Amino acid sequence: MAIAVPSVITGTARVGIRTKELVRRLEPGEIAVIDHPNLDRVAAQELVAASPAAVVNASPSADGAYPNLGPLTLIRAGIPLIDADGGLFDRVADGDPVEIDRGAIRMAGNAVADGRLLEGDELLARLEEGRSQAGVALREFAENTLHHMHDEAEGFLSLSELPEPRTRFRGRDALIVARGGDHARDLDALAGYISRREPVLVGVDDGADALIDRGLVPEMIVGDMDSASDSALRSGAELIVQGYPGAGAPGAARLTPLGLGHSIVAAPGTSQDLALLIAYEHGAELLVSVGTPQSLVEFLGKGRAGMSSTFLARLLVGDALVDASGVSRLT
Repeated sequence: MAIAVPSVITGTARVGIRTKELVRRLEPGEIAVIDHPNLDRVAAQELVAASPAAVVNASPSADGAYPNLGPLTLIRAGIPLIDADGGLFDRVADGDPVEIDRGAIRMAGNAVADGRLLEGDELLARLEEGRSQAGVALREFAENTLHHMHDEAEGFLSLSELPEPRTRFRGRDALIVARGGDHARDLDALAGYISRREPVLVGVDDGADALIDRGLVPEMIVGDMDSASDSALRSGAELIVQGYPGAGAPGAARLTPLGLGHSIVAAPGTSQDLALLIAYEHGAELLVSVGTPQSLVEFLGKGRAGMSSTFLARLLVGDALVDASGVSRLT
């Protein structure tokens, strides 16, 4: 399964440790330089949407530890994917002109890193290898979930004492949006529902930007505030910073210099879980979730070793929760 790749690819390097932040700066025809072990499908889809000339990864894009579709997503879209050695970030800076000759990476005619162009047949073999390891990954995932469940259960049960937010949830639906999965397609499919029901719009970190990109204004943003844009944070939404037991609330350090008022809620688990529980505890009638991981592969792609917080959050909210990915497939 080979793709036609130019013998030499040239372009401006756009460098970023966090792929989801890099794609915002990435222009069509530039070369994305990332450090993303086991490139997940969601990140690959966002890279495809940005139309780079190539993607160079300083970490293995697929190591066969679990079935990972991200690299295949890229090359099936016709975007060359090169795995380079780990010293790449020390030698290539944002904005540098870069030349890629199959795998060799050069600047001003001088080699700066060795790389290897990934082919479809190899990635399919890695995918099969990952499928053969899925049972081991699932067992470890389940054991880790059970190990952490007791501590996180206590943390979630204490959320019943949450202070009353400014945002009114009681008697309304809540649409909780994270940037992940097929969030763009799901939001498009939910356009009629949003117009009819006028749910509370809650952005989970840069899920707020996903709403704003569609002309929707979030009423609340929940998360550690590491990926929402400044414009989203200044949109007038109520800002809830997730604090972590024993680790403070790092997100508050970003908001204070911006002069943005915020509340801090200490909670274990993910920001998506916290957003669900805030809406549920304050009277939302229906919770519609967009962009949250649904499968073992998606959790592993996010680097999650377990899902105790997500499991507990979904137990607590029960049948009030509807996942938008299912709804979008029926519309």
